[in-house]
Amino acid sequence: MTQIETSRPNSGKFFVDGRNIIGVDLATPEAFARNPSRVWEFYHYRRELMLSKSPNAAHIAIAECEARLSKQGRKVVVITQNIDELHKRAGSKAIYEIHGSLFKTRCTNCKHVAENYRSPICPALAGKGAPDPDTDDAKIPVEDLPRCEEFGCNGLLRPHVVWFGETLDSDILMEVNKELEICDLCLIVGTSSIVYPAALFAPQVAARGVPVAEFNTVVTDATTKFRFYFPGPCGTTLPPALARHESEVIF
Repeated sequence: MTQIETSRPNSGKFFVDGRNIIGVDLATPEAFARNPSRVWEFYHYRRELMLSKSPNAAHIAIAECEARLSKQGRKVVVITQNIDELHKRAGSKAIYEIHGSLFKTRCTNCKHVAENYRSPICPALAGKGAPDPDTDDAKIPVEDLPRCEEFGCNGLLRPHVVWFGETLDSDILMEVNKELEICDLCLIVGTSSIVYPAALFAPQVAARGVPVAEFNTVVTDATTKFRFYFPGPCGTTLPPALARHESEVIF
């Protein structure tokens, strides 16, 4: 099972490392402007952590379901707030990452977005960012932080993730809304249902009479709006729910 600490406001669950660095305090444009070294330490550590993780049974079940149903002319779309790319690594193809990805960068100068799986992302960040109370801030000079490689740019890179106070990509949201308008079944998997606008997606689908099933370890404020609720770890409950039904035609 893949277990990763989150940085989630208003849920009592924050990423706090041994140096009392709180994730939500770093996930802002203002924090990056004040101290890009500290912000990059935080994201570099999380990148390295995620590179050591593997998709769990729920990720794999979703990807296998997509592959199987696509052969029947049916479509499975993943709309995720997660930035870890575990759905992609599990094999899912149709993915909307509404909060971005740990493994993409965006140039603060030319705005170019690029995939980046380097480990470390730059030499100066090697071994940095661990949540160790005996570790001081690296205070890496800005010129040694990740830089844009587009010809003639060399601008400072930032993680291509949506920070608090920033708006979501309007193009992605438009595509997401199109999918929500045509879907005939919605599964909501392991979410707090408190981060907007994503918290509105499943209720929006349920409001037009489409079955919505929630898979979660806890009851949320939105649970009663849905037709089905499957309690327990998603890695346990989701695979049997998405397994091939005997009525399905095998191609």
